[in-house]
Amino acid sequence: MNILLTGNPRVGKTTIIKKVVENLKDVGGFYTEEIREGYRKGFRIITLDGKEGILAHMDIKSRYGVGKYGVNIEDLENIAVKSVEKGLDRDIIVIDEIGKMELFSEKFRNILETALDTGKVLGTIMKKSNYFADKIKNRKDVKVLLVEESNRDVLVEEIKEILNQKNLKT
Repeated sequence: MNILLTGNPRVGKTTIIKKVVENLKDVGGFYTEEIREGYRKGFRIITLDGKEGILAHMDIKSRYGVGKYGVNIEDLENIAVKSVEKGLDRDIIVIDEIGKMELFSEKFRNILETALDTGKVLGTIMKKSNYFADKIKNRKDVKVLLVEESNRDVLVEEIKEILNQKNLKT
């Protein structure tokens, strides 16, 4: 069963994923984090094997954009997508995030569906309605958990329990 966290921005979805996988050995994929210089200037991709790239930034000029951020399709495909490809044979594949920026990439959408078919994805997905994201949320092999301030600490333990039932390598 794939587990996808959803919720408002900055509620703690990525933090939950980092806490869940911190002691797991056989994990692949990536997460994203803000690039801040007093204010948010963009988003960074960080793979679980230590590679980094820029997902989006105010200074990037791209035909793909979300708000004031230009999306860096090259890093998305060469770093994030490749980390998911490498993660297909792992116990858990982290995909943080399935959002508007990432969905601009056909390669991302394709590897996402391949990863979901393994039943080993732990990720985050945009809360707002989007045709592709809604299709993912409605898959029978996906459990969507709503993250709120009131439940985010409990969700860490709940997800760990679900994963422990799979006898993962710690």
